[in-house]
Amino acid sequence: MQNAAYASRNGQTPWPDRILGASGILWFLTAAIGQWIFVYYVAASYIPILAKKGLPGLEETALPDGYVPGDPLGNLAIAFHVLIAIIIIGGGPLQLTPQIRNRFPKFHRMLGRTYLTTAIITSFAGLYLVWTRGVPGGLIGHLAISLDAVLIVSFAAIAVRFALRRDFDRHRRWAMRLFMVVSAVWFFRIGIMFWFLATGGIGINPETFEGPALTVMYFGQMFIPLGVLQLYFYAQDHDSAASKFTAALIVLVATGVTGAGVFAATMGMWLPRL
Repeated sequence: MQNAAYASRNGQTPWPDRILGASGILWFLTAAIGQWIFVYYVAASYIPILAKKGLPGLEETALPDGYVPGDPLGNLAIAFHVLIAIIIIGGGPLQLTPQIRNRFPKFHRMLGRTYLTTAIITSFAGLYLVWTRGVPGGLIGHLAISLDAVLIVSFAAIAVRFALRRDFDRHRRWAMRLFMVVSAVWFFRIGIMFWFLATGGIGINPETFEGPALTVMYFGQMFIPLGVLQLYFYAQDHDSAASKFTAALIVLVATGVTGAGVFAATMGMWLPRL
């Protein structure tokens, strides 16, 4: 506390806080680049074919059961679910960038409303698809994706509540938590590719797409990022240098995993399909 007070009086930020902040920025930049690569892949893969062939064009994409004859509602839901990812995944990093928030508050509010609305709508679309068309992984996949939808709606409501109360510190934290659960589909993809890169796919049956590693991944796509974020918040709120250095180290490890997963997904999954 004394060091923090001294730093405040002298206009300096203590080194532990600087290192913690730098680790957070590095992870965010890595994630933002990775998410924008994913957005480019989605836009380049799906917009041209949907514009040219309409919903039947989904049959030619990498989506399992992307188009099902006789199910117009399901086909429309999956097209919406895919295309809305461009707004959600692409807009998330912009919404959390302090420079944009501070210099362009109207844009921040407009993008925030759009982000929240589309996140909630696509969550319901995802729920519909999961329980009508299914997902790899069986019941575990159904439950994990359904839980993610519940978290998205809940975190969005809490973030809005604090914004309306003008409690912007809490609003920003819940917005960051919302960003993590909205990004779960992206975390899942880079997580799987990192696992294959690091272990060759131990614990995943490539034919049935089941296994213990996949089970961990289904729930880890939400709770691992949320856990690291909560540790970061804890370190921010306490004066202990040890907690700040520990959190910074964990965030740096997460940055390395994220970067490796993005590289593996880009080279092994996204670019080859373009």
